Amino acid sequence: MSNDDQYGGGTGHAEVGGTGQTRTRLPDPPSDPYGGPRRTPRSSRGLITVVGVVVLLIAAIAFANRSGDTPDTTTSDKAPDTTSTAPTGTAPVTTKTAGIPKGFAHDEQGAQSAAANYAVALGSDGMFNKNTRHALVDGIYAPQAAAALKGPQDAAYGPAFLARLGLDANGAPPQGNTFVTRTIPIGTRVENYSPTSAKIAVWYTGVIGMSGEKSTDPVRTTWKTWTFELSWVADDWKVVNDTQQDGPAPVPGDVPVSTSDDMSKAIKEFGGFTYAR
Repeated sequence: MSNDDQYGGGTGHAEVGGTGQTRTRLPDPPSDPYGGPRRTPRSSRGLITVVGVVVLLIAAIAFANRSGDTPDTTTSDKAPDTTSTAPTGTAPVTTKTAGIPKGFAHDEQGAQSAAANYAVALGSDGMFNKNTRHALVDGIYAPQAAAALKGPQDAAYGPAFLARLGLDANGAPPQGNTFVTRTIPIGTRVENYSPTSAKIAVWYTGVIGMSGEKSTDPVRTTWKTWTFELSWVADDWKVVNDTQQDGPAPVPGDVPVSTSDDMSKAIKEFGGFTYAR
Protein backbone atom coordinates (compact mmCIF):
# COMPACT_ATOMS: atom_id res chain seq x y z
CA MET A 1 0.00 0.00 0.00
CA SER A 2 1.43 3.43 -1.05
CA ASN A 3 1.73 6.35 1.29
CA ASP A 4 -0.98 8.37 -0.46
CA ASP A 5 -3.40 5.45 -0.05
CA GLN A 6 -2.57 5.28 3.64
CA TYR A 7 -3.27 8.96 4.21
CA GLY A 8 -6.17 9.37 1.77
CA GLY A 9 -4.64 11.70 -0.86
CA GLY A 10 -3.53 11.33 -4.42
CA THR A 11 -1.43 14.51 -4.94
CA GLY A 12 1.91 15.70 -3.67
CA HIS A 13 0.32 18.15 -1.14
CA ALA A 14 -3.02 16.93 0.22
CA GLU A 15 -5.25 18.34 2.94
CA VAL A 16 -6.19 16.03 5.75
CA GLY A 17 -9.77 16.35 7.09
CA GLY A 18 -10.13 19.95 5.82
CA THR A 19 -7.93 21.43 8.52
CA GLY A 20 -5.54 23.12 6.18
CA GLN A 21 -2.71 20.93 7.29
CA THR A 22 -0.49 19.62 4.56
CA ARG A 23 1.63 16.49 4.36
CA THR A 24 4.41 15.85 1.95
CA ARG A 25 4.05 12.72 -0.16
CA LEU A 26 6.89 10.26 0.17
CA PRO A 27 8.00 8.21 -2.78
CA ASP A 28 6.71 4.63 -3.05
CA PRO A 29 9.22 1.92 -2.04
CA PRO A 30 11.08 0.26 -4.88
CA SER A 31 9.57 -2.89 -6.35
CA ASP A 32 12.58 -4.96 -5.24
CA PRO A 33 12.67 -5.01 -1.38
CA TYR A 34 16.43 -5.68 -1.48
CA GLY A 35 17.18 -2.39 -3.13
CA GLY A 36 18.02 -3.10 -6.72
CA PRO A 37 17.23 -4.98 -9.87
CA ARG A 38 17.92 -8.69 -9.96
CA ARG A 39 21.09 -9.94 -11.57
CA THR A 40 20.94 -11.13 -15.07
CA PRO A 41 20.88 -14.97 -15.10
CA ARG A 42 24.11 -16.65 -16.09
CA SER A 43 24.40 -17.70 -19.63
CA SER A 44 23.91 -21.35 -20.56
CA ARG A 45 27.60 -21.51 -21.52
CA GLY A 46 28.66 -20.72 -17.92
CA LEU A 47 26.30 -23.37 -16.53
CA ILE A 48 27.66 -26.00 -18.91
CA THR A 49 31.22 -25.14 -17.88
CA VAL A 50 30.42 -25.59 -14.16
CA VAL A 51 28.69 -28.93 -14.79
CA GLY A 52 31.64 -30.13 -16.82
CA VAL A 53 34.10 -29.30 -14.04
CA VAL A 54 31.98 -31.18 -11.47
CA VAL A 55 31.76 -34.25 -13.71
CA LEU A 56 35.54 -34.27 -14.25
CA LEU A 57 36.12 -33.96 -10.48
CA ILE A 58 33.82 -36.91 -9.71
CA ALA A 59 35.54 -39.01 -12.39
CA ALA A 60 38.96 -38.20 -10.94
CA ILE A 61 37.87 -39.28 -7.43
CA ALA A 62 36.39 -42.52 -8.75
CA PHE A 63 39.56 -43.30 -10.68
CA ALA A 64 41.73 -42.65 -7.62
CA ASN A 65 39.61 -45.01 -5.50
CA ARG A 66 39.69 -47.68 -8.19
CA SER A 67 43.44 -47.48 -8.60
CA GLY A 68 43.95 -48.41 -4.94
CA ASP A 69 45.03 -45.03 -3.55
CA THR A 70 44.66 -44.99 0.22
CA PRO A 71 44.35 -42.08 2.64
CA ASP A 72 47.15 -41.06 4.94
CA THR A 73 47.10 -43.23 8.06
CA THR A 74 50.03 -41.73 9.93
CA THR A 75 47.88 -40.79 12.91
CA SER A 76 47.66 -42.95 16.02
CA ASP A 77 43.98 -43.77 15.29
CA LYS A 78 44.81 -46.03 12.37
CA ALA A 79 41.83 -47.89 10.95
CA PRO A 80 41.94 -51.70 11.01
CA ASP A 81 43.45 -53.33 7.95
CA THR A 82 40.85 -54.92 5.70
CA THR A 83 42.68 -58.23 5.95
CA SER A 84 41.61 -58.46 9.60
CA THR A 85 38.11 -59.47 8.48
CA ALA A 86 38.49 -60.54 4.86
CA PRO A 87 38.16 -64.28 4.16
CA THR A 88 41.10 -65.93 2.44
CA GLY A 89 39.03 -68.41 0.46
CA THR A 90 41.22 -71.30 1.64
CA ALA A 91 39.35 -74.27 3.11
CA PRO A 92 40.54 -74.86 6.70
CA VAL A 93 40.37 -78.66 6.68
CA THR A 94 39.25 -81.57 4.53
CA THR A 95 38.67 -84.24 7.18
CA LYS A 96 37.01 -84.71 10.56
CA THR A 97 37.29 -87.24 13.37
CA ALA A 98 34.27 -87.74 15.64
CA GLY A 99 32.89 -84.49 14.24
CA ILE A 100 36.03 -82.55 15.09
CA PRO A 101 37.85 -80.87 12.17
CA LYS A 102 41.47 -81.92 11.86
CA GLY A 103 44.45 -81.42 9.58
CA PHE A 104 44.74 -77.63 9.89
CA ALA A 105 47.37 -75.79 7.87
CA HIS A 106 50.79 -75.36 9.45
CA ASP A 107 50.67 -71.57 9.39
CA GLU A 108 49.04 -68.59 11.09
CA GLN A 109 45.76 -69.08 9.25
CA GLY A 110 45.66 -72.75 10.23
CA ALA A 111 46.19 -71.87 13.89
CA GLN A 112 43.33 -69.36 13.80
CA SER A 113 41.02 -71.84 12.07
CA ALA A 114 41.89 -74.50 14.63
CA ALA A 115 41.15 -72.19 17.56
CA ALA A 116 37.79 -71.09 16.12
CA ASN A 117 36.66 -74.66 15.41
CA TYR A 118 37.87 -75.92 18.78
CA ALA A 119 35.82 -73.21 20.49
CA VAL A 120 32.73 -74.44 18.62
CA ALA A 121 33.35 -78.07 19.63
CA LEU A 122 34.10 -77.29 23.26
CA GLY A 123 30.98 -75.11 23.47
CA SER A 124 28.65 -77.83 22.18
CA ASP A 125 26.23 -80.05 24.10
CA GLY A 126 28.69 -82.93 23.69
CA MET A 127 30.63 -81.55 26.63
CA PHE A 128 27.75 -82.43 28.97
CA ASN A 129 28.05 -86.19 28.40
CA LYS A 130 31.11 -87.96 29.79
CA ASN A 131 31.82 -90.22 26.80
CA THR A 132 31.48 -87.54 24.14
CA ARG A 133 33.38 -85.06 26.32
CA HIS A 134 36.35 -87.41 26.56
CA ALA A 135 36.29 -87.88 22.78
CA LEU A 136 36.30 -84.11 22.26
CA VAL A 137 39.12 -83.57 24.71
CA ASP A 138 41.25 -86.33 23.12
CA GLY A 139 40.68 -84.84 19.66
CA ILE A 140 41.39 -81.23 20.59
CA TYR A 141 44.05 -81.21 23.32
CA ALA A 142 47.63 -82.42 23.19
CA PRO A 143 47.91 -85.91 24.81
CA GLN A 144 49.51 -84.72 28.05
CA ALA A 145 47.02 -81.86 28.45
CA ALA A 146 44.06 -84.14 27.70
CA ALA A 147 45.14 -86.67 30.32
CA ALA A 148 45.44 -83.95 32.96
CA LEU A 149 42.12 -82.35 32.05
CA LYS A 150 39.66 -85.25 32.06
CA GLY A 151 39.51 -85.78 35.84
CA PRO A 152 38.85 -82.14 36.79
CA GLN A 153 36.30 -81.83 33.99
CA ASP A 154 34.44 -84.94 35.11
CA ALA A 155 34.19 -83.41 38.57
CA ALA A 156 33.04 -80.05 37.21
CA TYR A 157 30.34 -81.65 35.04
CA GLY A 158 29.01 -83.66 37.97
CA PRO A 159 25.34 -84.51 38.66
CA ALA A 160 24.75 -81.43 40.81
CA PHE A 161 25.97 -79.08 38.10
CA LEU A 162 23.94 -80.86 35.42
CA ALA A 163 20.82 -80.77 37.59
CA ARG A 164 21.10 -76.98 37.91
CA LEU A 165 20.87 -76.82 34.12
CA GLY A 166 17.86 -79.14 34.10
CA LEU A 167 19.84 -82.14 32.77
CA ASP A 168 20.03 -85.69 34.09
CA ALA A 169 23.28 -87.42 35.06
CA ASN A 170 24.01 -88.24 31.39
CA GLY A 171 23.49 -84.67 30.22
CA ALA A 172 20.06 -85.32 28.66
CA PRO A 173 17.18 -82.82 28.96
CA PRO A 174 13.68 -83.73 30.21
CA GLN A 175 11.25 -85.08 27.64
CA GLY A 176 9.67 -82.30 25.61
CA ASN A 177 12.58 -79.90 26.24
CA THR A 178 15.62 -78.98 24.17
CA PHE A 179 18.95 -78.16 25.76
CA VAL A 180 20.66 -75.37 23.84
CA THR A 181 24.38 -74.64 23.91
CA ARG A 182 26.35 -73.25 20.99
CA THR A 183 29.46 -71.18 20.44
CA ILE A 184 29.56 -68.83 17.43
CA PRO A 185 32.96 -67.23 16.73
CA ILE A 186 32.91 -63.57 15.73
CA GLY A 187 36.62 -63.28 14.96
CA THR A 188 40.13 -64.37 15.91
CA ARG A 189 43.26 -62.52 16.99
CA VAL A 190 46.84 -63.75 16.91
CA GLU A 191 48.55 -63.05 20.23
CA ASN A 192 51.78 -64.68 19.08
CA TYR A 193 52.85 -67.26 16.52
CA SER A 194 55.77 -69.51 15.66
CA PRO A 195 55.92 -72.73 13.62
CA THR A 196 55.79 -74.78 16.83
CA SER A 197 53.33 -72.81 18.98
CA ALA A 198 50.65 -70.14 18.79
CA LYS A 199 48.38 -68.17 21.07
CA ILE A 200 45.04 -67.33 19.48
CA ALA A 201 42.14 -65.40 21.03
CA VAL A 202 38.62 -66.18 19.78
CA TRP A 203 35.92 -63.58 20.37
CA TYR A 204 32.56 -65.32 20.36
CA THR A 205 28.92 -65.13 21.24
CA GLY A 206 27.00 -68.11 22.52
CA VAL A 207 23.55 -69.36 23.44
CA ILE A 208 22.87 -71.62 26.40
CA GLY A 209 19.78 -72.69 28.32
CA MET A 210 16.75 -74.97 28.25
CA SER A 211 14.01 -74.44 25.71
CA GLY A 212 10.62 -75.71 26.88
CA GLU A 213 7.27 -74.53 28.19
CA LYS A 214 8.15 -75.30 31.82
CA SER A 215 11.83 -74.37 31.63
CA THR A 216 13.20 -72.35 34.52
CA ASP A 217 16.49 -71.71 32.68
CA PRO A 218 15.53 -69.91 29.44
CA VAL A 219 17.97 -69.69 26.54
CA ARG A 220 20.21 -66.63 26.85
CA THR A 221 23.18 -65.17 25.04
CA THR A 222 26.75 -64.77 26.25
CA TRP A 223 29.75 -62.81 24.96
CA LYS A 224 33.25 -64.02 25.80
CA THR A 225 36.83 -64.23 24.58
CA TRP A 226 38.40 -67.70 24.59
CA THR A 227 42.19 -67.77 24.37
CA PHE A 228 43.93 -70.95 23.25
CA GLU A 229 47.57 -71.84 23.57
CA LEU A 230 48.31 -74.23 20.71
CA SER A 231 51.20 -76.53 19.93
CA TRP A 232 52.07 -78.23 16.62
CA VAL A 233 51.74 -81.92 17.53
CA ALA A 234 51.55 -84.90 15.15
CA ASP A 235 51.00 -82.70 12.09
CA ASP A 236 48.17 -80.68 13.58
CA TRP A 237 47.44 -77.86 16.01
CA LYS A 238 46.50 -79.07 19.49
CA VAL A 239 45.47 -77.16 22.61
CA VAL A 240 47.86 -77.20 25.56
CA ASN A 241 46.04 -74.59 27.66
CA ASP A 242 43.00 -72.30 27.41
CA THR A 243 41.35 -69.49 29.37
CA GLN A 244 38.13 -67.47 29.07
CA GLN A 245 37.01 -63.99 30.03
CA ASP A 246 33.77 -62.05 29.62
CA GLY A 247 33.21 -59.67 26.70
CA PRO A 248 33.49 -57.58 24.72
CA ALA A 249 29.68 -57.41 24.72
CA PRO A 250 27.52 -55.08 22.59
CA VAL A 251 24.36 -53.29 23.67
CA PRO A 252 21.43 -55.77 23.56
CA GLY A 253 19.21 -55.34 20.53
CA ASP A 254 15.46 -54.76 20.48
CA VAL A 255 14.53 -58.03 18.73
CA PRO A 256 11.50 -59.63 20.42
CA VAL A 257 12.19 -62.83 22.34
CA SER A 258 11.21 -65.98 20.44
CA THR A 259 8.90 -68.64 21.84
CA SER A 260 10.31 -71.88 23.21
CA ASP A 261 8.92 -73.75 20.18
CA ASP A 262 10.69 -71.41 17.75
CA MET A 263 13.94 -71.75 19.65
CA SER A 264 13.73 -75.55 19.70
CA LYS A 265 13.02 -75.66 15.97
CA ALA A 266 15.94 -73.36 15.21
CA ILE A 267 18.40 -75.53 17.15
CA LYS A 268 17.22 -78.66 15.32
CA GLU A 269 16.94 -77.13 11.83
CA PHE A 270 20.01 -74.89 11.63
CA GLY A 271 23.35 -76.67 11.47
CA GLY A 272 26.75 -75.31 12.45
CA PHE A 273 29.81 -74.35 10.40
CA THR A 274 33.41 -75.29 9.94
CA TYR A 275 35.19 -72.00 10.57
CA ALA A 276 38.08 -70.78 8.43
CA ARG A 277 40.24 -67.68 8.67
